[in-house]
Amino acid sequence: MPQPSSGDRVRPVTLSDVARAAGVSQSTASRAFNGSARRVDEALKQRVLEAAARLNYVPNTQAQAVARGRTTTIALLVSDIADAYFSSMAAAMMAEAESAGLRVSVIVTERRIERELEVVREVRGQHARAIVLAGSGYRDAALTGTLRAELDMVIESGGRVVTVSRGDLPFESVDFDNAGGARQLGASLARLGYRDFLVLAGEPELVATQDRVAGFRAGLADAGIELDDDRVIPSAFSWEGARDAVQRLGDDVLAGTRLVFAVNDEMALGAVAALRGRGFRIPEDISVAGFDDIRTLRDVVPGLTTVHVPIADLAAEVVGRIAHGVPGAPGSILPTSVVLRDSTPRLN
Repeated sequence: MPQPSSGDRVRPVTLSDVARAAGVSQSTASRAFNGSARRVDEALKQRVLEAAARLNYVPNTQAQAVARGRTTTIALLVSDIADAYFSSMAAAMMAEAESAGLRVSVIVTERRIERELEVVREVRGQHARAIVLAGSGYRDAALTGTLRAELDMVIESGGRVVTVSRGDLPFESVDFDNAGGARQLGASLARLGYRDFLVLAGEPELVATQDRVAGFRAGLADAGIELDDDRVIPSAFSWEGARDAVQRLGDDVLAGTRLVFAVNDEMALGAVAALRGRGFRIPEDISVAGFDDIRTLRDVVPGLTTVHVPIADLAAEVVGRIAHGVPGAPGSILPTSVVLRDSTPRLN
């Protein structure tokens, strides 16, 4: 049999070729691949799949999406995949989605609502099964309103929207008890004898920042301790942001500080690095606590006191809602818990 010359164009195998090889109609072959509501006899479906394998046929996923009205893709929007919190969440979502026959596409938004808008518009045109927005929301009414309108259109076209820790958007949500966990942490540290606190609060417009600072302040108030506003230091919501904030603090501020609470673990580790760079011992001179209980903490000495958030449970609930068509609910809040470690020894 003559081989095609290098100048010949090899025609791609089509669905019609597969149908002809399987001895079925093209519509039957299409239903075998697309999971149509009209079921295909199992024997016929197997013939179609075997014919496709012989011919090296690759289904057109975009065409399938149009046929189904959606793809098997969950678009997960996270602020920063280098952050251990978000990378752990992405890994947990991927594992849950795999077992449900779905796929997760991770998209980084860099904590910019303008970027979120851009991504949501792109994903809406790709017929994703669902969009999951993870990471703290923003107190920006104008931009949040525009984002909400885009997400409403996703739902109107048959998609699903689930938010994680996004108090700024009125969609079904799965959240952690940020305020409650921070309140428990504040009360626990007060019981250990701590009185002089400094809070690294992240970016003040972020919802998670506001909730965690407010919760921590309430926990101290429960113990009769007032946290003055000048003891709450804004910074970027990152390792570098906390490090830079601590490096800028005056010696008098640190001299009056016995414990630093950072509103996430990445920031807490940045604070530890900066404090050690300035000659402070952890926890002998200054104690440090964080929030999230990221996997990285397994290698940190001394062990960091933090608030554990159940990321695996969150992934299971979010993907379960999407995969099994669980009706949307106003929202669920997963409990958090304080984990006391060596970075905050008892003082009394």
